[in-house]
Amino acid sequence: MPDQDVRLQQLKVWLDNTLPTLFAVRGWGAVPPATLTAASSDASFRRYFRWQGGERTLILMDAPPPQENCRPFVQIDHLLASAKVNVPLIHAQDLENGFLLLSDLGTQTYLDVIDATNADDMFEDAVKALICFQQMPMDAPLPCYDDALLRREVQLFPEWYVQRHMGAKFDPGQQAMWQRLSQRLIDSALAQPRVLVHRDYMPRNLMVSQPNPGVLDFQDAVYGPVTYDITSLYKDAFLNWPEERVAIWLERYWQKARHAGIPVHENFEDFWRASDLMGVQRHLKVIGIFARICHRDGKPRYVADVPRFFAYIDAVVARRPELAELGELLASLPVPS
Repeated sequence: MPDQDVRLQQLKVWLDNTLPTLFAVRGWGAVPPATLTAASSDASFRRYFRWQGGERTLILMDAPPPQENCRPFVQIDHLLASAKVNVPLIHAQDLENGFLLLSDLGTQTYLDVIDATNADDMFEDAVKALICFQQMPMDAPLPCYDDALLRREVQLFPEWYVQRHMGAKFDPGQQAMWQRLSQRLIDSALAQPRVLVHRDYMPRNLMVSQPNPGVLDFQDAVYGPVTYDITSLYKDAFLNWPEERVAIWLERYWQKARHAGIPVHENFEDFWRASDLMGVQRHLKVIGIFARICHRDGKPRYVADVPRFFAYIDAVVARRPELAELGELLASLPVPS
């Protein structure tokens, strides 16, 4: 029997033992006959299942140790809930075995339904939630985006995309260029005001819910650059928007954030530049991650979205002269086979 099926059987045993107590404590009556179906999976080792009994639904997270650790999810869930962000309620947990029983925030992600006609309203809701957790005091025991973390992230590009995916390697001139560019991106990120950063605040991780949105996949949150999440929201891995519209949305966010007391830059042009450079750091990281998921984890479908990130980078390079060397470096790389 495959390991996955063993995990599923363990999950079912835990669920059968957990539900009677949960229903009694919540005053929900007897546990009804129910179905358990796959809800989703992601780029990690986590899996999600939907339990449905009558009109009631619950979500089960299967996060197998040692590859996954539920504790950060639980910690950040409570933290975001305290800021009135709509995150799953944790009904039950088995942290040692990597099982969580959660409230169900719905079946539709932003990615499922967002389009050119409803994007303004949907992003307005997402920005309200973002500002809620960016206003939080930075007193939780969370990691920070420091030089080491930013450097590890950006190095995923040469390690996994250039070397592993393209079968190439930087020559000494390219390596020197890469070091200068990496440092420029890192210095820009470290110079920014810090807030709580979700690190993957994008339509795929936002649920159409009440209140809107429901926020998921926050377990990697850190304290870091104020532009990080808003840039991730508008420059998504799985869909893209016209540059002119993104600039308008960014300025609207900047105005709302200033009004809310978020420590954004005094001048929008400075904020936009910081967002552009933060985006390039993230894009290079994600290209490397998608290559790693392909070659290490056997999930090649993510690599199909890599051209979108190169397009984002090209647009920024075109308007930021300080990144001209990045355009040269990328143009000098061989085309992947």
